[in-house]
Formats: sequence, C-alpha cells, structure tokens
Amino acid sequence: MEDTVKAELLDALRPIVKKKDLLEGAPLSAYTTLGFGGPAEVLCEVTSAEQLLEIMRAATRLGVPVNVLGNGSNLLVRDGGWPGLTLHLGDGFAEVSPPVPLPDGRFAITAQAGAPLTRLANVAADAALTGLEFAAGIPGTVGGGVVMNAGAYGGELADVVDSVTCATLAGEVRHYGSAEMAFGYRRSRLSAPGAAPEIVLAATVALRPGDEETIRVTMREFNARRREKQPLTLPCCGSTFKRPPGRFAGTLIEECGLKGYRVGGASVSAQHAGFLVNDQEGTAADYLKLIEDVRRMVFDKTGVWLEPEVRIVGVDAAPPGI
Repeated sequence: MEDTVKAELLDALRPIVKKKDLLEGAPLSAYTTLGFGGPAEVLCEVTSAEQLLEIMRAATRLGVPVNVLGNGSNLLVRDGGWPGLTLHLGDGFAEVSPPVPLPDGRFAITAQAGAPLTRLANVAADAALTGLEFAAGIPGTVGGGVVMNAGAYGGELADVVDSVTCATLAGEVRHYGSAEMAFGYRRSRLSAPGAAPEIVLAATVALRPGDEETIRVTMREFNARRREKQPLTLPCCGSTFKRPPGRFAGTLIEECGLKGYRVGGASVSAQHAGFLVNDQEGTAADYLKLIEDVRRMVFDKTGVWLEPEVRIVGVDAAPPGI
C-alpha cells in the first residue's frame, strides 16, 4: 500500500490495538507451519470480535486489502510477503465455551475463530461429547477449519457445525446455519470462487453424548496413525493436494516414483507422498516449483490433475537487483 495510506491505517489502528499487537514487516515464516514466506506489510493481533469489527471498518474506509491468518497450517505465503493488513486470529481470540444443552439432547459448544481445533476436540472429550474425535490432531484453527471444511478419518466439520458467525469487510456481523454454509469436500460458502470476503468470528458445534473413554481411545488411535504415517516433525502444511475423485493423491504421487523428489530445500516426503515438506530450509519458490513439478509428472503418467489443498497467497520476491 502507499506510504500515506499505511500511515493513515496505523493512525486509525493505534487507539484500538495495543502497541505490541500492531507490527510492520512481521516475518510470516514465524506464523506458518511451512516455516517460510515473506513479511506481512502490517500485521495485527486480534483480541476480540468488537476490536476486529473496528479494524475492518478502518481498513475498508481506507481501501486496504485485509488478509486473515490463523495457525498458518494450510497456508503458503510467497517469498515477497503479503501486502495489505493481515489479521492474526490466534491465542488472543481463542475462547471455547462450556457445553450448553440443546432441546434435542445434543450439546452446543461455541469456539472463537482462533481456537485450535485440537482444543475444541479436547473440550468436547472432557464433556464426554462425541463427533469431533477426527479433529484431535488437525493443526488448524476453528476459523480456518470452517472455511475449508477440515476433516480426517471419515469425519469433517460439516458433520457437526450448527452455526457460524462471520464479519464482512464493512464490519457487519452475519450468522449462518449449517445448511447455509454450503459445505463440501474441503470447501464452504466462504471459500467459493467469487464469494464476498467474510471472516469467521466463531462457530458453534452440536455434539451428542458419548462414552469419554471410548472417545479418548479413538482420539489416541487417530493420533497414533498420524505419527506413524505423516511427517509431523518436519515443516509442512498437511496434505498438500486435495483427494482426486476415487483416488488418493499420496498414492498417485508414490506410484509415479516421486517420494523424495526435491526442488531446492523442499521435497516430497519419503514417509507419506501426499505431504510436501520444507526439510532443508527451503523457500516458497522452491515449494511452488515442487508443487508444479509433482502435478505435471502425475498428470503425464496418470492423466489426473492434482488440485492443491494448501492456500497460496502473497507476492513473489523481486528478482535480485530490482
């Protein structure tokens, strides 16, 4: 953004955002699980829904583009960084409510967008409520999980989300029931092409009573399977590609002999071919080239065109000397 616009934005935000929560040029490598990415032009730690609405109104008035960042577990930020205003919905915006009984025998739990999905799953387990066991090891936040309808091991958020509260760029609050969210495989109304940008403030899940020990056993089994099959100790974004209809991306990549295939500091995991990892201090450019190489080689050999599941944002780094 232009320097004058940035100055106006910072002036507008300082009365409503603590000094420590308003940063210029924050390296997004520290905010994403891939461990690379250029700086956020301006980054703001969000601590309440009311504050977020004020921030949105200020940014909209000045015409500043707004980006949203949660745990950064499904995000690839290009090496040139992320222009505009980045809102970080993290620990300061991560409350999870105690369960509330519903008339149909289920219980509602409401979580702010920055709450980790693992925390929400554990709150449910502590109350002996079943339906979120699949989320126990997913590294994302509630907000990001809702946008992409996160799921694993046969479960997904669409199965349990009762309602979602969002904010528009104009700072208006909107409420959606589960059916209105138009959930599908790794998508929702919030990620649909051409959809008006909205930010998740909170989501309410409705869960049924279960046996706590059975719930805990299932969660432990899922996490054990993750540790056994996934490269959890290396910087990555989870499954890099969406599952093609009737196939598995990791299987296709492995069948093409691409385990261990490398571009710079990024490679196809030798443990699970569906995971592309930053195992040698790679760059976003390395990772993007790796994605395209894998897609091209899989298509050439199988006719299947893999679609990235990771969200790619930001701008490329300027060439040397420019």
